[in-house]
Amino acid sequence: MDGQTLAALEVIVPNLHWRYSGVTATNRMIAPLLAERVSAAWLGSDAPPGIRRLSFSDLLRLRGKHGRIRIWHARRNNEMIVGLFLRMLGWRLALVFTSAAQRPHTWITHFLVARMDAVIATSAAAASYLRRPTVVIHHGVDTAVYCPPPDRAAAFAATGLPGKYAVGCFGRVRPQKGTDLFIEAMCRLLPKYPDFAAVIVGAITADQQIFANRLRAQVRAAGLEHRVRFFGELPIAEVPRWYQRISIYAFTSRNEGFGLTLLEAMAAGVALVAARAGAADQVVVPGETGILVAPDDADALVEGLETVMRDPARAAAMGERARVRAVAEHGVESEAERIVEVYRKIL
Repeated sequence: MDGQTLAALEVIVPNLHWRYSGVTATNRMIAPLLAERVSAAWLGSDAPPGIRRLSFSDLLRLRGKHGRIRIWHARRNNEMIVGLFLRMLGWRLALVFTSAAQRPHTWITHFLVARMDAVIATSAAAASYLRRPTVVIHHGVDTAVYCPPPDRAAAFAATGLPGKYAVGCFGRVRPQKGTDLFIEAMCRLLPKYPDFAAVIVGAITADQQIFANRLRAQVRAAGLEHRVRFFGELPIAEVPRWYQRISIYAFTSRNEGFGLTLLEAMAAGVALVAARAGAADQVVVPGETGILVAPDDADALVEGLETVMRDPARAAAMGERARVRAVAEHGVESEAERIVEVYRKIL
């Protein structure tokens, strides 16, 4: 992008969602890096440090200012709708949409996507569900924030959990994330491996309380409540430390758009046992950085987890290789550069 065009560009990053989600997490990670490359502002809740905040009153004042080219980079249907509405009312906006969903879209999504100036997909699988040309840009991870601890054994010991190692499952507690598969696997495996504990980090929303209560009852019935801990939704700054405390990360989603937690665990030097959902096939190297298993299959998950639980040294070696690969291939800086290239092309 030449200097004159770059100076004229302004990116609006909307985050128009009431609940913190994986989309919010990816938005927060990439937005400050975009702000290092172009003039960028965040509109909505959960703004990360390193990017200017734009209030809704600020947005209204932009309508009459035509000196700058503004890109509205949406990641949700409602954000595409708002962008189109603003453009209809006279805002000078180029519209970009990033899609992570690996499933057929509704007619309204196709209607909105067809009116975008550019579309990014986070994987080839996600691109295959879009009825228009897309640019595939994989998510990246901040490998400085998500990094291995100086001493993983000491990091685990600081939790106060019993044993020497932990298996983690991060994400909202709900069937789509496969939390029930993880609990079933832990109830079958922890009695055989007394050095291990299990941690679940993620929000339990009101509509999933019955589901979560059933999982807790299952843990109690197995006599494992002191070794299986539900930590709920933690402050954003605490999540990287929990990756440093586990030795194995279980990615159990039945379906997923991308699965940023895979990259976060890799960057933290954690071995992966991942269901073939989201981008797992594209980021996990079987036998090298982790193990891939069939989705929605508790037996396959148990087999994959047991392979590394019975050999903690192998798990540690997988985690070390995962970290190397995350730094080499999945850094967030590369993602930011490629997104800015999309902005340049649509101007």
